[in-house]
Amino acid sequence: MTDTARARKLADRIQVVVAETLERRIKDPRLGFVTITDTRVTGDLREATVFYTVFGDETEREATAAALESAKGVLRSEVGKQTGVRFTPSLTFIADALPDNAKNIDDLLERVRLSDAAVRTAASGAQYAGDADPYKVPAADRDADDDADEDE
Repeated sequence: MTDTARARKLADRIQVVVAETLERRIKDPRLGFVTITDTRVTGDLREATVFYTVFGDETEREATAAALESAKGVLRSEVGKQTGVRFTPSLTFIADALPDNAKNIDDLLERVRLSDAAVRTAASGAQYAGDADPYKVPAADRDADDDADEDE
């Protein structure tokens, strides 16, 4: 039976250890501005997936992926030292699509904002297509309402 709370705690600890080790011990010049965004550990605590983002263009992302792959052994040994688990999980690094998704959402919101502004400007001088009172009242009822208003 898997203990998901333990897996979550280990994932949080691995995220911190990897981030600190990248900042302090790994001196690879290919390593750009890396942010560790999330870490997930399998239920048996054997494999850890580390999600990261890189600030920069595509060449910097590729260089950072190569640097992380070459530093995987150092990072795994540091995770083993600092977590104290019996079996140190193997690390897999995956570039997080979070910035791309956020940019896509921002673009969609901007398109909607422009569309709303166009609708607002078109509706500013608009008038009703029909009568001012869209509900049709029979003439006999209209006369009876007028008579009731005069009595009051």
